[in-house]
Amino acid sequence: MEAPGAKIKLTEFSRSAGCGCKIAPAVLQEILKTNTVQPFNNALLVGNATNDDAAVYDLGNNSALISTTDFFMPIVDDAYDFGRIAAANAISDVYAMGGRPIMAVAILGWPVEKLPVALAQQVLEGARAVCTTAGIPLAGGHSIDTTEPVFGLAVSGLCDIAHIKRNNTAHEGDLVFLTKPIGVGILATAQKRDVASEGERVRATEQMTTLNRIGEALGKVAGVSAMTDVTGFGLAGHLVEIAESSGLSAELYYNKIPVIKGAREHLAQRVVPDATYRNWNGYGSKIHFEPGVDVMEAFSLLPDPQTNGGLLFTASPAFEPEIKHLLAQNGLGDFVVPVGRMIAKGEKVVVVKPLPGLSEGEEMLRKSV
Repeated sequence: MEAPGAKIKLTEFSRSAGCGCKIAPAVLQEILKTNTVQPFNNALLVGNATNDDAAVYDLGNNSALISTTDFFMPIVDDAYDFGRIAAANAISDVYAMGGRPIMAVAILGWPVEKLPVALAQQVLEGARAVCTTAGIPLAGGHSIDTTEPVFGLAVSGLCDIAHIKRNNTAHEGDLVFLTKPIGVGILATAQKRDVASEGERVRATEQMTTLNRIGEALGKVAGVSAMTDVTGFGLAGHLVEIAESSGLSAELYYNKIPVIKGAREHLAQRVVPDATYRNWNGYGSKIHFEPGVDVMEAFSLLPDPQTNGGLLFTASPAFEPEIKHLLAQNGLGDFVVPVGRMIAKGEKVVVVKPLPGLSEGEEMLRKSV
């Protein structure tokens, strides 16, 4: 017997998908403008004065509380998977700060007159499954009747103050690492258009539900200078954030960037999320392509909105062996090759280069992703 709503496609009830729902960077800056002076609190270590992934509050005894929230409309049709993806994406912000999640509460908006309540229950079950994997309780939440389905979590975490990683503290000469391939926004769009294969659907869902728990371990590495997770603004947008807020520019080695299998094939069919163009319009003027880069392809891949994308972090070259060992130990051996380098501030914020080329071993790693 089919489950209630088994044939319902959740993505048909949402205008945008996953982290592609994010408000455009330029528009967001307008929204955040304020003349209100907030009370000074020296215990607030990280607030909304920067573009960091979460707020951080000093608890005393060299320990800090990390607080974040993230929610969006469906990026997949399956309700259970939607809950898993949204939960993993919200928890990622704690990992991106170098912290350990300890608790989550749910944020649910459901069009009860359009979609069966049983599907909302499946969304929550998916979130519980991911929270269990992360070792935290889904301890409560709040729900409202909405015109479109919306789900996410508010997540709390803990971290030693010395291990907190921010996105504005990169150093000139640091290497740039990325822990997941990009292109999942393209596969999600292909699914919504019914042109994705079953293998591509499974591959994208697996990536979007994989926790970025390596962030807690990276937080303890002194040589890791800055960190964030790649989400709705795409790889290019989040690297622009790191570089600009650190007073630097960045080189991005295009042929070293891992791309999820199937994304390039769909690009050839002009399958591109609408948010890709929105992202590019927001920061494209800050990016320069050197000769040898496939600009048309890069234009579609680098701003591709990721949902629960990988961690993007910078690290001192002196710590490269330790970082590579740590990544390999945690099942991330495909991502030990740096994808860029932080450089002195130049005319452009990000310079996309075709070189240096990949070694034979590195090429094999990239083909396996």
